[in-house]
Amino acid sequence: MPDDLPIRKIIHVDMDAFYASVEQLDNPELRGKPIAVGGGGKRGVISAASYEARKFGVKSAMSGRLAEKLCPELIFVKTNFERYKEVSQKIRKIFLNYTDLVEPLSLDEAYLDVTQNKIGMPSASIIAQQIRQRIFENTGLTASAGISINKFVAKIASDYNKPNGQKTVNPEDVLEFLEALDIRKFYGVGKVTAEKMYHKGIFTGKDLKSKSLEYLTENFGRSGGYYYHIVRGIQTSEVKPNRTRKSLAAERTFSENLSSEIFMLEKIEHIAEEVSRRLHKSKVSGKTITLKIKYSDFTLQTRSKTLPYFVSDKAIILETAKDLLYQEKLNNSVRLLGISLSNLNNEAPKKKHTEKEKKSVSVQLKFEF
Repeated sequence: MPDDLPIRKIIHVDMDAFYASVEQLDNPELRGKPIAVGGGGKRGVISAASYEARKFGVKSAMSGRLAEKLCPELIFVKTNFERYKEVSQKIRKIFLNYTDLVEPLSLDEAYLDVTQNKIGMPSASIIAQQIRQRIFENTGLTASAGISINKFVAKIASDYNKPNGQKTVNPEDVLEFLEALDIRKFYGVGKVTAEKMYHKGIFTGKDLKSKSLEYLTENFGRSGGYYYHIVRGIQTSEVKPNRTRKSLAAERTFSENLSSEIFMLEKIEHIAEEVSRRLHKSKVSGKTITLKIKYSDFTLQTRSKTLPYFVSDKAIILETAKDLLYQEKLNNSVRLLGISLSNLNNEAPKKKHTEKEKKSVSVQLKFEF
């Protein structure tokens, strides 16, 4: 890795089956049983599954009907986001005892930069152990953690010894760790991209590393540069405590599939109204409006339009969404519609770091992890 590459001590903490674990914590009769949070009813989609359910292949984003076929004993539980937020806030307070550099990704996971920390502990691995222990003592829930030199490697590592475990990838082991990794484990490589890589003989990090920047850019577009750098352990993204919202959205899953655009207009109006309400509440506007369409066969399609000005008004969002709906013929009947606004007016211009600044944050590889 380059000598001036910033080497940080990053921890990725990921709660174990968070929503399902909270439900089992609050309802002792559910402990040790296969449960799914959400997914009830003939149109439901699962938000989370307990480890007992995962043994049968049940997982998040799966339809409740399919999950029930895989696990006939599955117990469906309604989501309780207020409760999940309450527990998440307790966990966040524990993080802040160690560092102010905490970047939440969701209610159940976050990055922590403990390069400099509040307890003066040189070992990020020990800090991760302490955090996991305190989470268990304060909430009764378990967490897993990954520890390494950047966010990318830490996130991958946190999945290695789940549940209730942790893995440290030391600076000198990063390249070997990434080379041995199945390409499907690379954060940012989805199912479609993985299949494309397989067809090109790329199965592991080592295979990916053998490809030139030109080859990856030619075959994977702008993502090619990302793949080229991450497989070499190069990621300079900092842990950002005040993460800027990049988009705002609302969506609806329908009790019956909709087969005509005419039947969708009223639904779109309600969604546009909700998006507008959220935009005003967050005091932001956006330029890019995206219509999300999920068909009855679960294939997903998005249609976008970027306006020359920022908008948050329901009428403009609605009219643009309608235009996108009629932009082309539907592929099938529709089970879900969503509207999102991105390219928001809360995005600060990216700062360009000078070579002097880059070197000032670089750290020798002789870190105690």
